[in-house]
Amino acid sequence: MKIIHSPRHLGHAGHVELTHGRIVPAFEKPERVAMIMKALGERRLGLFVEPTAHGLDPVRRVHDAAYVRFLATAWELWTASGRDNPALPSFWRAPGMRDIEPDYVDGKFGFFSFDGGCCIVPGTWDAVQAGADLALTGADLISAGERMAFALCRPPGHHAQQATMGGYCFVNNAAVAAQGLRDRGAARVAVLDVDYHHGNGTQSIFYDRADVLVCNIHSDPRQAYPYFLGYVDEIGAGAGEGFNANYPLPKGTDYAAWSVALEAACARIEAHAPDALVVSLGVDTFKGDPISAFQLDSPDYLRIGARIARLGKPTLFVMEGGYAVDAIGTNVANTLEGFLQG
Repeated sequence: MKIIHSPRHLGHAGHVELTHGRIVPAFEKPERVAMIMKALGERRLGLFVEPTAHGLDPVRRVHDAAYVRFLATAWELWTASGRDNPALPSFWRAPGMRDIEPDYVDGKFGFFSFDGGCCIVPGTWDAVQAGADLALTGADLISAGERMAFALCRPPGHHAQQATMGGYCFVNNAAVAAQGLRDRGAARVAVLDVDYHHGNGTQSIFYDRADVLVCNIHSDPRQAYPYFLGYVDEIGAGAGEGFNANYPLPKGTDYAAWSVALEAACARIEAHAPDALVVSLGVDTFKGDPISAFQLDSPDYLRIGARIARLGKPTLFVMEGGYAVDAIGTNVANTLEGFLQG
């Protein structure tokens, strides 16, 4: 197995988030990658490789050009306005407001975001670009015949929509990889999102397409972030009708109940008969996660990996959430080891 990583993620550090009415240090932090790399290295589960550069054209295949331009220039615009503190949006558009990008940086932050979880610091954009390159390098490997690869992306990506950042996510790495696989010749691709939080961005990007099936297993949006997408009746639209599947589960769900949803998602994937599979790997389903409320335990991730392996598809794992830092390495390593042994 190839484990694609980059130290450039370290540029996204010292960032904060707005949560429960307070500005606090972000739960999404560099130590997450360090713990994952430590666990994978100790188990010798694969070969660590750095990504190849792919430029921004593949990113613009799934994200609006104006949004990508904003991300590339946001810190420069922020500091040009006389500020050097971590940049966060402070207000957002409401339904009925005009869909016009403002000239001023504060307006741009509100225009291109949906929450206060995406903080930009000097090294954020470089880290985001590196994350996209990790995912695309993984797509290269899968397209070239590798059975599996792991893109250790940070920051994560599955909440990023076509033109909106949120939930720590700026560029949707899984969507970029899925589109990359299509562009490399895969007729059909499936995305399986196992993060605690619904992958609203991935759903939105592919919602009207039949070539990319998106399956999300997540906490019920009536109870959990991102609240406004992730319901069962969201099945796709137009050509994509029937190619989006949501499996919302209540807080407190344990592996026995969670695995029923996994079986249902795997059945949908098998019926889709994809040429390749992208797994949005969030391990914030863990019982000790500080911002989530499922009850999976570390041995459960071995079973998750083994079940995904039984699909028999070339599989790219893309790192998403997981904020119990002491356990994140074990849980990610267990998933990948379960796949390798499955």
